Amino acid sequence: MPYKAIRKNPSAPQVAPHIIAALHDIPVAALSDNMHRNIGSVGLQPYHRPGHKTMAGTAVTVKTRGGDNLTPMRAFEFCRPGDVLVIDAGGDVTNAVIGGILSFYAATIGTVGLVLDGAVRDVAEIRERDYPVYARGVNHRGPYKDGPGEINVPVSVGGMIVNPGDIVVGDQDGLMAFSPDEAELLIEKARAHLETEARTIQAMKEGRWDRSFLDALEARCAN
Repeated sequence: MPYKAIRKNPSAPQVAPHIIAALHDIPVAALSDNMHRNIGSVGLQPYHRPGHKTMAGTAVTVKTRGGDNLTPMRAFEFCRPGDVLVIDAGGDVTNAVIGGILSFYAATIGTVGLVLDGAVRDVAEIRERDYPVYARGVNHRGPYKDGPGEINVPVSVGGMIVNPGDIVVGDQDGLMAFSPDEAELLIEKARAHLETEARTIQAMKEGRWDRSFLDALEARCAN
């Protein structure tokens, strides 16, 4: 496709529904603990009303100039129900890229969340909804619509690389993205992790939590 202002690539295949359904019930922290604790975004905050399920969907990615939403607006045409729109605005917060109207529209077309390394506005309105919106900051100053930009290219949001077609998950603790090829094993490990945590909680309730592991941890301290 000729490149004029916006480079547009087809959206990647969507992640299998059974994978997405499983991830809805797994906290992001449990996934993070099973990916070496060094995967995921830093500095992006949730601005929506907390929900009971983990956001999970297929990434449609956007790279745009800071404070400009021409490319994100075009990218809605590449989104399908179940997708997460991931927007790399370079971390710029001098002008909002997304506000109450566009986040409302994103929900009406069936996307399951918006992730923006940039600024949002209309935060009071966004916080009344449980539609997931993550951003770096807030600014009342509205966006420009000049371009240029790219759709469905690798992007970086909050220091996290997201490729088109990656799985994106999010809750009140933050965001992670990973390849669908990793999903089955990660889900299995995270479920086992949650079972271990449940047993620990039960032991605490019953006054039998074994804290001897602290001795080994102290023994290995360098100082």
